[in-house]
Parts: sequence; C-alpha cells; structure tokens
Amino acid sequence: MKAYVFPGQGAQYPGMGKDLYDKSPLAKELFEKANEILGFRITDIMFDGTDEDLKQTKVTQPAIFLHSVLLAKTLENFQPEMVAGHSLGEFSALVANGALSFEDGLRLVSKRALAMQKACEIEPSTMAAIVGLDDEVVEEVCASIDDVVVPANYNCPGQLVISGSISGIDKACEALTARGAKRALKLAVGGAFHSPLMEPAREELAAAIEATPFSAPVCPIYQNVNAAPTSDPEVIKQNLISQLTAPVRWTQTAKNMIAGGATLFTEIGPGKVLQGLIKKVDKTAEVAGVNSFE
Repeated sequence: MKAYVFPGQGAQYPGMGKDLYDKSPLAKELFEKANEILGFRITDIMFDGTDEDLKQTKVTQPAIFLHSVLLAKTLENFQPEMVAGHSLGEFSALVANGALSFEDGLRLVSKRALAMQKACEIEPSTMAAIVGLDDEVVEEVCASIDDVVVPANYNCPGQLVISGSISGIDKACEALTARGAKRALKLAVGGAFHSPLMEPAREELAAAIEATPFSAPVCPIYQNVNAAPTSDPEVIKQNLISQLTAPVRWTQTAKNMIAGGATLFTEIGPGKVLQGLIKKVDKTAEVAGVNSFE
C-alpha cells in the first residue's frame, strides 16, 4: 500500500516552492490564492527570504503546508491509501486526503501558527532533543521534575524531544545526561510545542476547527495523538484539537502504518527528515521523497 507522509516545522529552506510556482500553472494559481487568504505575500518570503525570515512561526507553518500540499496536487496519479503528517504536517495530510479543502486547511494552519506564537509569548519555554535513551527513562525523568516538562515528539527509537518551561528543560537535560543520554540538545524553537503550555493556543484553535467543515477522506489518516487510523471527520477534528498539547507519537505511527500494510512511504514536502525517522523505526521500510517539481 502507498503511504504518504508530510513534514512539520523545521524543514523550511529559502527558495522553497519557487520551481512549482514557475513550472505549474495550478501551483501558481494556488500560491496567489494563498497570498490573498494570508493577507501578505508569503511567496516573496518563501522564494527570496532569508533563513531568519522563514523562521517566523506565522511564515514557517503556512510555507511548509503550501510546499507540501501543492506538490501533492501537482503529482500525477496521486492516489494515497494511507496518510500521516508530523505535527503541522497533519494539516497537509488532511488536505491531501480530501478531508479538508485547500483554503480551509491554509486558514487553520495560519490561525494555528499565530495562536502558538501568542502562547509562546505568554511564557518563555523551549524544547530539547534527547538522544540515546529508552522512552521509558525519558518519561520517568520528566515526571520526576517539579516544573513543566513533558515528552513531546516520539520521533524514532532512541530519539525523543521534550518540551516545557526553560527551567524545566534545563533540569531535565541535566538529569537525562546523568542517566546516560548521548545528547540533550536544546532546540532553536519559539516555545514548548505539544505541552500543557500550549493550552491557550489549543482553546483558540479548537473554536476554529469546530467551525470548519471536514469531509470523509479518501483514505485513513494515522493521527499524531494516538497513532491510530481514522476516516471519521468528527474523530479527526477532536484529535487535531488535542494535538497541540499532546505528544506526537511518530514512532508508533510508522509502526502502525507498516502493520496496516504500508509498503512504500513517500514524504511530500521540504526535506527528508521523516524518511530518516521511518528508516530508524524499521530499516527494511522502503522510503522515497518528493520535494521539487522535477
């Protein structure tokens, strides 16, 4: 079975999507529609901006979404049998499998980005990548710290990203290094995504998601919060709302997709991060990537 996966924040790069704009009339039309919906020319920032310009959350999330979705839309014989997306990528996956319209998907991603930005400004917070420990050890250490710090991204065996207040992350990194972590590296992110500190953003996004029409998708989506497949629009909505404060269970998602019959994983969008993670989950998995018009 053909599985398509869609990347999250961090995969952006200057010049992304320009070849699509230049070579595909459909992509060009949708890029211009996106400029209108967002109220600023995101294409100028994507094509000509610097790394710094692209790092603003209000730009990063819609830029990755647009790059991924427009690649899927310009692919010949794009017939997904199952999809998943990492964090933000879940929205790209839902547009690709027909659960959400392009316009509604973009509006939700933009609202999500701004709501997350606001939540980050309320309380200084961050994330850190922990490499070389079992998930159970990381969970145990996080639970023992008297500060906000939680597992946020179960990326692949031996790689778990934690999220929380700055002091919580500092204490956890110290404790995890003492427990034998090969690396406990603070990430250059704006805040504690997928943690309880995103509650204000979750509330804001919940209202927008509830007001948005979702359709029955053409194939199941394996969602971040429970790594389980669903085609039920109401379940999809609830899982999407929970996603902001819950961990991304990517390791489990990849395993479940393989158990569900995935024979080829194609990552659609910028970068190759998910291909690498899936290979670490199961080195026999076949992976491919589509990241440009060619």
